[in-house]
Amino acid sequence: MSLKGKTLFVTGASRGIGKAIALRAARDGANIAVAAKTAEPHPKLEGTIFTAAEEIEAAGGKALPIILDVREDEAVKAAIDKTADHFGGLDILVNNASAIQLTPLQQTEMKRFDLMHQVNTRGTMACCKHAIEHLKHADNPHILMLSPPLDMKEKWFAPFTPYAIAKYGMSLVVLGLSGELRSKGIAVNALWPRTTIATAAIKNIIGGDKMMQQSRKPDILADAAYEIFTSPSRDFTGEFLIDDTFLASRGVTDFNRYRVDPSLSLAPDFFVPDDSEAPCELGPLAK
Repeated sequence: MSLKGKTLFVTGASRGIGKAIALRAARDGANIAVAAKTAEPHPKLEGTIFTAAEEIEAAGGKALPIILDVREDEAVKAAIDKTADHFGGLDILVNNASAIQLTPLQQTEMKRFDLMHQVNTRGTMACCKHAIEHLKHADNPHILMLSPPLDMKEKWFAPFTPYAIAKYGMSLVVLGLSGELRSKGIAVNALWPRTTIATAAIKNIIGGDKMMQQSRKPDILADAAYEIFTSPSRDFTGEFLIDDTFLASRGVTDFNRYRVDPSLSLAPDFFVPDDSEAPCELGPLAK
């Protein structure tokens, strides 16, 4: 199965994981709505919806850059409707946009929690709500959340309860919506990385340049997402997937190509269940 001619609506697609997923689909000749807030160059963040659109076109796809804040309901509906009108339908929704602040409750302002909740959980829900009407007409419709397995352990919440609640909220949407939409043939799945991914959030918020070097490239999530989108939607739904484990199940054996610096151990990500075994070595590779 190919994504040629398929239409994707990707939130947070101006950089990082969202852009990587868009570029992987573009190589097949897919249509991509680049939905994100960044329209003007940012001093600390690389890329805009327009530069991402140029890369998508160069990779072989068609791009529609859309300025979007997923917290604004009417804007979400308008953006999704515009995408379907422009490309003649909608096949795939990728809920990638996310806000993060890793602080305990007493150090988190409620307005910051509101932002994380509104972008992560509520924004995901709004995008799904307005996409379903279009997705139900697609041949192989998929909704994907970049969110963790529902491993509801105290250790994942205690260090940063506000963020954990907002992020797991995205996964709760997967849990409920996969059941709600199963009879319509619309797949709803979650994808999460085993290790940190080299993105602006890792560099600027979580771990700086050192953790960037200990991370995998966004390409690993892009390849995993591609495998999801090319799976039959009626048979593959309600899954909470870890990127490398899922790719290994699809025959991938070379994970070293995803490393930023093979000489360093990979940094583990949050929310990965203890019983999830890595299909490859995570420590430093011998020279």
